[in-house]
Amino acid sequence: MLKKYSLRIVLLLLIVFATRTLSFAQKDQVERLWFDGEKKGKIQIYKAVDGKFYGKIVWLKEPDRDGKPKTDIYNPDDARHNDPVLGMLVLKNFNKDGEKGYEGGTIYDPKVGKTYKCKMTFEGDHLNVRGYIGFSLIGRTEVWTKAD
Repeated sequence: MLKKYSLRIVLLLLIVFATRTLSFAQKDQVERLWFDGEKKGKIQIYKAVDGKFYGKIVWLKEPDRDGKPKTDIYNPDDARHNDPVLGMLVLKNFNKDGEKGYEGGTIYDPKVGKTYKCKMTFEGDHLNVRGYIGFSLIGRTEVWTKAD
């Protein structure tokens, strides 16, 4: 009888550990720290609870302007001019499209205060980030590199 209960406990523990291991979802290839194209900033891309991908600025080579932390002075909304650039959410609402594509999102450029439609394509150690207006043919691609 003791042997029967011991076997049940061992099986229960195996199930718990197997379930726990499987419950840790594997991170997506894009979820990491990236240098922007000029290597003047690092953007942390993560998957949010809504299942979409977002990215925020977590490091700046030059975090200050005139001795003070950089703020969003070019934002068209005057009320946002005091928002810090460090920590700013610049990538929003991306859905995974296939193995290497991410679409349906936007990118905000704090250097000019504009938001663009955006798509990203993962290629090895690089992430091609294409911001555009209207059609993706009219835009610019920046190549981001892994920072971690």
